[in-house]
Amino acid sequence: MFWANGLLNSLAFGSLLFLLSAGFSLIFGLMRVANLAHGAFFMLGGYVATSAAGAGFAASIVAAGLAGALFGGLVERLLIRRLAGRELAQVLGTLGLAFIIADQCLLAWGGDPIAHPAPAGLQSAVRIGSFAFPAYRLFLIVLAALVAALLWLLIERTTLGAKIRAAVDDREMARATGIPVSRLFTIIFCLGCALAAMGGALAAPVMSVYPGLDSEMLPLALLVVILGGIGSLGGAFLGSLLIGIIYTFGQMLLPDLAYVILFLPMVLVLAVRPQGLFGRQVA
Repeated sequence: MFWANGLLNSLAFGSLLFLLSAGFSLIFGLMRVANLAHGAFFMLGGYVATSAAGAGFAASIVAAGLAGALFGGLVERLLIRRLAGRELAQVLGTLGLAFIIADQCLLAWGGDPIAHPAPAGLQSAVRIGSFAFPAYRLFLIVLAALVAALLWLLIERTTLGAKIRAAVDDREMARATGIPVSRLFTIIFCLGCALAAMGGALAAPVMSVYPGLDSEMLPLALLVVILGGIGSLGGAFLGSLLIGIIYTFGQMLLPDLAYVILFLPMVLVLAVRPQGLFGRQVA
């Protein structure tokens, strides 16, 4: 029971990591923008969901996603686009934005953790014999798999996805063939921020929402992207599950060495495969 419970908790946490890191990977893969405010969007989504909880759980998740998408669109238009081609300025700009969001969240929602209860239908436990596991965490695992499948269909089986892949492979050639790369940038940035915000909203019933949540989750998302490969959804999915397993079992079995165990796989992967497990060379 110990191992089964630990594995399912790992997969549930990895599912939340996937919602966060998939958007980061898409933004970094297509736009070459290391959005260090991504963790702040995760936290902001959680706060928005707690404020919209009165409208129902599903509505609160949608509200968080819309808030993330709209705010992400503004950030892309007003900040990221003005810093195009200046990687260091983008890193510093998004880092500063993360601090601003964190401070404004503290001002608006205070410094105490805020709980966001799971929907009534998922507050019970699923029982198999003597083994019981929270239904909401199983829901997170299924939802993350569904989101991964939908994102894969979007990228691999739609015209929009084909244009995105073309822009990732060769941005200038894509522009020359008439693909609206700038518009794709905005769409991808909005999508990535919406995924992060919805991830934060879905994480709220498990982790609550509190100041500092952004800085706790962002390093884990970076680990996922580095381990899985920049711009790879499959890599983000597998990397999220691996980091979720390593992080959860590390905390359970060797809490004093949890961070050493967490970063060790990244070091080993980078030593053998610098582009990550599913990464590829891009133009």
